[in-house]
Amino acid sequence: MVEYRTHMKIIGDILSTTRDDLQDGDGATVTYLIRKANISHSRISRILKTLVSQGLLEQIESKGSNKYRISQSGREFLQAYYTFSSFADNFGLTI
Repeated sequence: MVEYRTHMKIIGDILSTTRDDLQDGDGATVTYLIRKANISHSRISRILKTLVSQGLLEQIESKGSNKYRISQSGREFLQAYYTFSSFADNFGLTI
């Protein structure tokens, strides 16, 4: 049986990708995030817009395109997400 990811899991994947996968600190392109999160361009565009407006990601204009990098608030959110996810897993719940 196929297990679908929740919206929160996708957000967690995007935030962790922008935190862990980028060594240069320039940020992740939309194309890179689409590949890593395995979702459509239209869906990730909506999610990125929300994450930027909530202060969890920083949007950086670079050479005519946008790149995204995790903010300090995003790091704190991601840590809380992992803590709660682990807690929920201990009770057999999914978030």
